[in-house]
Amino acid sequence: MEDTQSVATLMDSTTSKIQQLQKAFAELESHRAVTLNLKWKQLEEHFHGLEKSLKRRFTELEDQEKEFETKIVQSKKILENRQAAVISCEKASLESLQEKRDAAVSAITIAMEKHTKSNCMEPAGATPEVQGESSMFDAKPLDYIPLENTEDTMKPFKNGVVEVKCYPDLVELCQDMDSEGLHKFISDNRKNLAAVREEIPSALRTAVDPACLVLDSLKGFYPSEVSISDAKKDANLLGLRRTCIMLMECWHLLTTLELDSVSSLISASVKGRAKAIAEEWKPKLDELDIDANNGNSLEAHAFLQLLATFGINSNFNQEDLYKLIPMVSRRRQTADLCRSLGLSERMPGVIDVLVNNGRHIDAVNLAFAFELTDKFSPVSLLKSYLNEASKVSSPVKSGNAPPTTAQNDVNEKQLTALKAVIKCIEDHKLEAQYPVDPLQNRIHQLEKEKADKKRATEVAKPQPKRPRANCVGNGARATNVASDKNFYASRMTDRYPQYIYDRHMLTLDQLTPTFRHSLVLATNFPPGHGNFFGKWVTTIRQLTCTNR
Repeated sequence: MEDTQSVATLMDSTTSKIQQLQKAFAELESHRAVTLNLKWKQLEEHFHGLEKSLKRRFTELEDQEKEFETKIVQSKKILENRQAAVISCEKASLESLQEKRDAAVSAITIAMEKHTKSNCMEPAGATPEVQGESSMFDAKPLDYIPLENTEDTMKPFKNGVVEVKCYPDLVELCQDMDSEGLHKFISDNRKNLAAVREEIPSALRTAVDPACLVLDSLKGFYPSEVSISDAKKDANLLGLRRTCIMLMECWHLLTTLELDSVSSLISASVKGRAKAIAEEWKPKLDELDIDANNGNSLEAHAFLQLLATFGINSNFNQEDLYKLIPMVSRRRQTADLCRSLGLSERMPGVIDVLVNNGRHIDAVNLAFAFELTDKFSPVSLLKSYLNEASKVSSPVKSGNAPPTTAQNDVNEKQLTALKAVIKCIEDHKLEAQYPVDPLQNRIHQLEKEKADKKRATEVAKPQPKRPRANCVGNGARATNVASDKNFYASRMTDRYPQYIYDRHMLTLDQLTPTFRHSLVLATNFPPGHGNFFGKWVTTIRQLTCTNR
């Protein structure tokens, strides 16, 4: 501002300077010895032109400065408004999250109290009806761990006192460092897995070396006698792998909540063992197909969980870890794993990979988990997913399959996609942005078409004719009856002795009175009885066998 004032002062003094120059020029002209071609008028016009040009340029600069200052003020106001909006949004989100957390903790606490009481009061030979009370936990997969009640989970050992009410065997196994027994205990109590899972962290705390116990439990994750393709079909092996992941998650939960005391239990030797196991597992991941696993790979999940649990992710290339995230994108622990491994900044790239591979639902879930919905619109992703689902496996690309079969495949994939989109909308509360009523109507339409096609197929299918009671069929008469009879006659002659067919027919006079009475009763049926022929033949055979 001071520079601007000084420039304005100098420009105002231009007139006086020109006058002084005029006097000096007149004095010079009076003392000249030679006539000058240059006149004062020309000099005066030149200097006035310069003055006007400078003033015009100065005015333009002043206008630009004022415009720039106005923009600065407006930008500051916009930033202040945005900051206030972000603060209010964060506050509202925290309040909403706290309410949901309190409600979840309360519901889980009440359910666990009821379940704990029922388990503690349950006798050794409990009936299936009593055990059925825990059915609410059976629907959860083995690798499900509720994170909302972590504080309640850690209460039993907050003060160094471990208390396991319903499963004292669990504490004994951990104290004995018995990893195989721990696997067997979890497998045997699979029906009450939710209750067992809640007590595993406190039980691990009683072990002499919990980290070493968890590492020992990983033995057998990759059995040498089972190939990777066969491992997916082995139910026992899949259960063992889920148990390994659950134990690592429970130990990671301990190290997260009690960072000062528990993390010191992970010695350098244990970390070295964990690193050796990770280096042994990593080459096996190269044999997995990202698309085949469809974002639900237990092997990749276990590898990433091993790195996060024992804090050895810095020993591996971050780019390699980043490429593994799409293989576990459908796992519920993916967001926490990415944060623990320091991959949060790479999530936009992961979401792009998922979208390019047609896994829009996983992309939406990760966008919400990492607050990237501004960059990746959930509604746009879901609509794109439905559009691609309607184009997949069109009848033109179905090869030798009939058009009806190809269209049925398309409809089935559309049904699956619609149901997945509706569930995603409900999970993230997007009903206001993406109404589900049109999607529900489309589902009803596709299901109706599916049912109509099924009925039409059943009607068009030829029905087999049922034989009559006398075992005589309604089929068309064969033209080679004689040849067939000769063929079967020769075959039966070879198999059975001829004397069976050479027996003379018995007459009623040759039968005993008892058999004659039985024969009369067997043939004395009312008119129109359907089983007459069958019972007649049966009676004759019985009489024949008796009188041999």
